[in-house]
Amino acid sequence: MGTVGDAVAATIKEQDGNNSADKKPTVVFVLGGPGSGKGTQCANIVKSFGYTHLSAGDLLRAEIKSGSENGTMIQNMIKEGKIVPSEVTIKLLQKAMQGSGNDKFLIDGFPRNEENRAAFEAVTKIEPEFVLFFDCPEEEMERRLLGRNQGREDDNIETIRKRFKVFLESSLPVVEYYNAKGKVRKIDAGKPVEEVFEAVKSIFTPKEEKVKHRLCVTF
Repeated sequence: MGTVGDAVAATIKEQDGNNSADKKPTVVFVLGGPGSGKGTQCANIVKSFGYTHLSAGDLLRAEIKSGSENGTMIQNMIKEGKIVPSEVTIKLLQKAMQGSGNDKFLIDGFPRNEENRAAFEAVTKIEPEFVLFFDCPEEEMERRLLGRNQGREDDNIETIRKRFKVFLESSLPVVEYYNAKGKVRKIDAGKPVEEVFEAVKSIFTPKEEKVKHRLCVTF
């Protein structure tokens, strides 16, 4: 049975011809605590760099709204501040990647732990190009979450603090794993949105474009 990487590569081949037959999708994992601004910055990256944004949280919430048995199980786990089983989230991500028609993906809020990470790489045969890590003080994240009005069931103080705890215990080891491989791009996410995006742009802008820009400024 083929992997999601094979399926996406096959889609690229159909769209671009045989020259892209062996092209694997580009995946960037986007990690950061709840309220670190990942969603806002992902929207900016989509507009500027042509990526498809896949939010693990949004996919899970859509599944909850569908009223399926899976959705009920997911809802109960989120209420308790627990992490949803890897196979559930990976299946949702696979479906979204294969149906997107794109070959560049921002996977936001996943992997949430080491087991997620290992399962994603084993199932999809894809390693991320890099990990975009939004580093933000806990007090600032709490302020943002309590101030937003998205009607989210998990935006209350008790659940927010549970989510912080889960992130520190489970997700930071994933960041450390990829950091040891030289794949983490760390962003100071406590700054204003515009300043944060300037830092993000410098990571996504190809090196040759940066050189051209420097030359234009010089001359």
